[in-house]
Amino acid sequence: MTAQDFILSKLRELKQPINLPTPPPKQLEDEITRLILSNKFRKYSVSDEEKEKIKKAIRERISKNQPVELVFSFGGYKLWRLDEAPEVDWAELFALMYFAKWLKPICEIYAPGAHIDCFSDDCFLPIINNIPENETAKYQQSFNDLILFMENYMPQNLRITFSRVLDQYKNKQEFLTDFEKQKKELASKQTGLTDQRKATIELNVKTTPEQTKDNLWREKVSLDHHALMAVSGRRPYMKMPHKIHFIVGGDGRNGRIATGSTRNSIMKFWVGAGTLRLGDGSYKMTILSPNQLAKTNFDFENIRVDDLVGKNFTKIRIVKQ
Repeated sequence: MTAQDFILSKLRELKQPINLPTPPPKQLEDEITRLILSNKFRKYSVSDEEKEKIKKAIRERISKNQPVELVFSFGGYKLWRLDEAPEVDWAELFALMYFAKWLKPICEIYAPGAHIDCFSDDCFLPIINNIPENETAKYQQSFNDLILFMENYMPQNLRITFSRVLDQYKNKQEFLTDFEKQKKELASKQTGLTDQRKATIELNVKTTPEQTKDNLWREKVSLDHHALMAVSGRRPYMKMPHKIHFIVGGDGRNGRIATGSTRNSIMKFWVGAGTLRLGDGSYKMTILSPNQLAKTNFDFENIRVDDLVGKNFTKIRIVKQ
């Protein structure tokens, strides 16, 4: 089987019915909760308190006969260190396929289905990573193109959208004013950085020559990051009672369901490249970071999937055994 055959087969599987029995109305809430918290997709435990919040969110949607609402917060860019930047690649496709497989059973037993809102932090990038807006715009366009492609294979009652923190403000200036306010309030609370935190900052930030002359540039980036995480248009949007917040990787704290990006990876898809690894007679979808790519032997295989557009979808990395 070629890589192309494998990917097409997995896409077609998403369209095939599972033929699950529809639970009685009184059991629907519990069954959807069970499927949302499935160990096949959830990588870390969720507290009883957070489980109850998830159940309440599901109960609210069922009561209104509306889709189960999930919000996924992510960077909204492709790491500049990757050749694939600034557009999406196989990593984003694999992740969306994984999410669709996760929610497919819910869409089969619950007619209103489900909605995943991919909530992008891309307005942060010019501030903390020195990534120009034209590059984040290319990522957004390519991500939306990928969503359109996925609609050919997802259940009709599963919807995926791309939205932005910036969309929660009247204009960019209102966002920047909020950011500066948060930054001022957090400045006095700034603490030292761990080596791990410094390494993360160094990986993500496309430093300027002027910036690196400042011995405290990492600390300043960290302060900007914390301020941006605290802006009023971000956390309250995700914490609406009817929404279920999930992330890739992480530890599942603060009520977030932590899933993988694929069955075999918890790598954040926007900072890695999608690859295939051959094993047990078939391929496995995985996502590798720049450091992992540098240490991995692989070949490229040409590939063509109808309607899958973009510069990164004409070939794929195959990890050598």
